[in-house]
Amino acid sequence: MTEEERQSKQGYLASCKAEAEKAYDGMYEAHSFRDANDCYRDAKDYFYAAIGHAEDLGLPEEAEALRKHLEHVKAVFRSQFVQ
Repeated sequence: MTEEERQSKQGYLASCKAEAEKAYDGMYEAHSFRDANDCYRDAKDYFYAAIGHAEDLGLPEEAEALRKHLEHVKAVFRSQFVQ
């Protein structure tokens, strides 16, 4: 991987992480279960993308931290938002 490709992937990783957190925060601001579910789905998608980028960049600790955070998000959703 060239330095330019690495920097691009690092940018995508940072963007995915930020969007995942934004979606996670959106779960709490949702006005309906449907809206919360949409945010949850978006958060999962962004976390999975971030995990993939971390793995591509050879950052196993980052990927593992993201997996743990994703599991936390899933647990929160299941305990607080499931009808």
